[in-house]
Amino acid sequence: MSFKRFEADDLVVSAEPVSAPVWSTGTPVLTSFYTSSTQPSSTSGQYYLDVYQTGSEVNGAGVQFAIAYADASGYGSLDYNSGVSGKSPSSTIYGQFRTLVLGDEEDSFNFGGVTSDYFYVVSIDRDRFKESLLPGTLNLTLTKGSATIHLTDNSVATSTISFNDAGRVFQLVSGSNGSPYTGVNANGYSAGSGSYGFFLPDIGVMLLNGEALDESYTNGGIALGTGRSANTANNNSRKLYDAIVDGSAFQLNYKETISSRFVFTRVRNSEFNYSTNPSYITGSGDLKISEMVNAPQTYITTVGMYNDNNELLAVAKLSRPLLKDFTKEALIRIKLDF
Repeated sequence: MSFKRFEADDLVVSAEPVSAPVWSTGTPVLTSFYTSSTQPSSTSGQYYLDVYQTGSEVNGAGVQFAIAYADASGYGSLDYNSGVSGKSPSSTIYGQFRTLVLGDEEDSFNFGGVTSDYFYVVSIDRDRFKESLLPGTLNLTLTKGSATIHLTDNSVATSTISFNDAGRVFQLVSGSNGSPYTGVNANGYSAGSGSYGFFLPDIGVMLLNGEALDESYTNGGIALGTGRSANTANNNSRKLYDAIVDGSAFQLNYKETISSRFVFTRVRNSEFNYSTNPSYITGSGDLKISEMVNAPQTYITTVGMYNDNNELLAVAKLSRPLLKDFTKEALIRIKLDF
């Protein structure tokens, strides 16, 4: 067996971004949405609502995203203890995302210049994406009655990317494919409540500004009707879920950077023209076919990569045998993804 050491210029490392739909259906747009009949009555149902792509476990139902409601005052959900007002699942979720996104327990959420005390959370299931969500691919339609808005991130229209403790942050606006509509507001915001929230691609989360969604249709909202009663189960997560179901269009891709190592195997004209295969030579070491004494030929079918201890680490198979003799040279490129 013949060996040849790889040189430094035979090894090249590259990184290539790839994109694919988030949803387990494999389609760019999710149009059907289902929830579990058991969750609203469970403890977890007070905190979030899981959304599936199909209503049957036989068809491989899997969580696509979850919806939660967050309120700084704890409104819209039942208190943990009737003797301690304002401490409820909605206040817990607000505090959780305030710490995760803003990194400051005293800070407040400002959506496009307007401070809001309540918002909705759409969290993409972690199994649905690899590295991060891809800005510019978000298109979410919300409908209530005759009112419909189309939401996207403003990544295409933004020249400077903002960052917070959750990584990159884009504003949610009325528009499509990362560009705002010039409708109620030139920035794609609602008329009086700022942007429609945050798009946080690095953690797979969208925060939807409740005040903007509660605006009338003429002011850029859908009159969602968020319930903010104290110590009351207003079931706000279900209200946003119903708006998503009626809109029946949620498009989103993820991005992943694939690191590849290219190994260039250079076969010069004087190399690898003989074989040590037992069928190639006689027991005394002579070529079985006399015509090959002065004109040997081999067929390259495999490249094996070994370490310094002569241990086989990887094998690359050619798509078809490659004829090799003293008149031919070959350059075989091997790609290793990791």
